[in-house]
Amino acid sequence: MRVVHPICCGVDVHKTFLVATIITTTKEGAPIYQKKRFSTFNKSLREFREWLLSNNCHDVCMESTGKYYIPVYNLLENDFNVTVANPKWVAAIKGNKDDVKDSKWIGDLFRVGYVPNSFIPAKPIRILREYTRYRYKLVCCKSSEKNRFQNAFTVCNITLDAVVSDMFGKSATAILDYIVNGESFDPMHCVSLLHRSMLKKADQVVEAVEGFEMTEEQKQRIRFVKSHLGFIESLIEEMDRKIDLMVAPVENAISLLSSIPGLGRSNAITVLSEIGTNMEQFSSSQRLCAWAGLAPSNNQSAGKKKSVRISRAGVYLKPALVQAAHAAVKANASSYYRVKYERIVKRRGKKRAIIAIARMILTAVFHMLKTGEAWNPSDLARFDMPQELFERQQKQAINQAVNFLVKHGVVLPEHIRLPVSA
Repeated sequence: MRVVHPICCGVDVHKTFLVATIITTTKEGAPIYQKKRFSTFNKSLREFREWLLSNNCHDVCMESTGKYYIPVYNLLENDFNVTVANPKWVAAIKGNKDDVKDSKWIGDLFRVGYVPNSFIPAKPIRILREYTRYRYKLVCCKSSEKNRFQNAFTVCNITLDAVVSDMFGKSATAILDYIVNGESFDPMHCVSLLHRSMLKKADQVVEAVEGFEMTEEQKQRIRFVKSHLGFIESLIEEMDRKIDLMVAPVENAISLLSSIPGLGRSNAITVLSEIGTNMEQFSSSQRLCAWAGLAPSNNQSAGKKKSVRISRAGVYLKPALVQAAHAAVKANASSYYRVKYERIVKRRGKKRAIIAIARMILTAVFHMLKTGEAWNPSDLARFDMPQELFERQQKQAINQAVNFLVKHGVVLPEHIRLPVSA
């Protein structure tokens, strides 16, 4: 086997310690091993760094074990070529493994080039990713609190959610505050709290609320939930302001991606925080889509094709792209993705069609970030053609048809009458 890294190091990282094995290849091609154990405290990690430099080792490979590899990566990324490997590529054989053997096995595979590198973005993008992922968690928490708030009224015999379309609308909020903070229920006062179109449903609103049973303890719990919901909403707003300051250096890329139908500013920031702006990390758009979990897997053995479902990768990127795909197929400004979705959904179903649209969007993101060009698919004219272009192509088609008929003697030139619009 060809040796790719003559001097390299395999690292098996744990929470409190790491085991490193430096492999030096002799002129004859034989490996020489040096093994050492270090703590994951900062002082010991600096000793690990100096040990690598003293042995002239600048190529390091380690397994991506949760978050434990990150402190090691932070210390080495500036001065070393660090490869973070997916565990499935460096998994040792069960029954014949320990910490020392694991580091040696990782080093042996890396030495001959059998370990593909995982995508690790630059530090500013990694920090932005921490913010966007935390914001995603807050949005999920906000949805949970909204459901909890609504269910608190359901168990008290209040079925207002069956009448109003939004339990957090102006009219519904005023009624619920009146119920929680009031001592008694007055139907006439309840009706006076309704606004605009809700006045048409006054009788239904009173019927859905009147006769409820709510103790003071239940009212207090609802106040707790609402207070927590308000805190989460204010925290999300504060996070948005901070994220806007952090993305100032890549504002041009955000504006570029926001031109894609369905991909709003928030989703564009999420996409950039996950994949960065340098597309050289990915060899092609197909590789990027596979990394994001939007490409069918390849699982075939003995001539039999097994499950080809998409992988579970892209835990944060994939939901953002699927959300953008749902918005794109409903966009009024452009029918490009809607036409494609309608064609695919007839053959493959709604779920696969949405995943296909999400992959198209990510493919467009790849090429836009790589070339710096605005969103302009090569087949855009076939699906979303401007009226001016449509008339020009129609005129061209009519002229070609006329010339064809005249050339073959079907009609005479003097008998031809072209339409005025042509």
